[in-house]
Amino acid sequence: MISNNFIVQPDGEPTYRVRPSVNKGVMAYLVYMAIFYTIFIIIKIDYTRISESADTLLRWFIPCTVGMVIVPVIFVNIYGWWKPAMYEQRRLSSRAHIIPIIFALIAVGNLIFGDCSRLTPGMWLILVIGSVCVGFNEEMINRGQLIVALRSKYGEKGVWLISTSMFALFHLPNIFFGTGLAGLIQVPICFCIGSVFYLARRTTGTLLAAMALHAIWDFSVFAAQSVLMGIIGPIFGIVAVVVVIIELGREKSKNSPE
Repeated sequence: MISNNFIVQPDGEPTYRVRPSVNKGVMAYLVYMAIFYTIFIIIKIDYTRISESADTLLRWFIPCTVGMVIVPVIFVNIYGWWKPAMYEQRRLSSRAHIIPIIFALIAVGNLIFGDCSRLTPGMWLILVIGSVCVGFNEEMINRGQLIVALRSKYGEKGVWLISTSMFALFHLPNIFFGTGLAGLIQVPICFCIGSVFYLARRTTGTLLAAMALHAIWDFSVFAAQSVLMGIIGPIFGIVAVVVVIIELGREKSKNSPE
């Protein structure tokens, strides 16, 4: 019997329709990255000015967000990994829920206390649509398909470390699109923030939580002019890294045979 994600063998044991492998996950990641930054080149984006006006949002934000949705959708359909990409079989301790929750509150606080005065109704709408697409795209590639692929070879600490590192390195080319060498600091920051998104997936049991949190975070960053995100966000992200290491250690101990 064939389902969208599995072939169910006669003995009842499910196997993936397309067996997960590191190469398949990395391929999806590299193709997405190549197309993403090709679009950056074509539209001549200035990353630091994306949310400057309705015109810059339409020219620079929409093509690399809404326009990129098709890529992860194509790959996840080819591989048939919708279910394992979207849902967890094992959750981390519920006490780690507090990290994604506080992170979401930081983003909301930034919107409340930051300067959003330049935004028109049209800009709000574009930012909402684009941020939702960013959340879907990057989470499906990095903490969806890539996690499924990496679990075929590595333990969970390796899965977290590699997938989060690749998410961080994905942002490195921004140094060529307006941030300059100062953009190098974005890589470790993205590693820390990516760890929060990983916790959102592992504690709730669904990638939808990570997608929603990612969308809220990016929306807040682009919408509000505030130092809050640039200071509190990375610091709290470091806390998330520590929590991930502790929780994965406890998970490994719990699952180890006595």
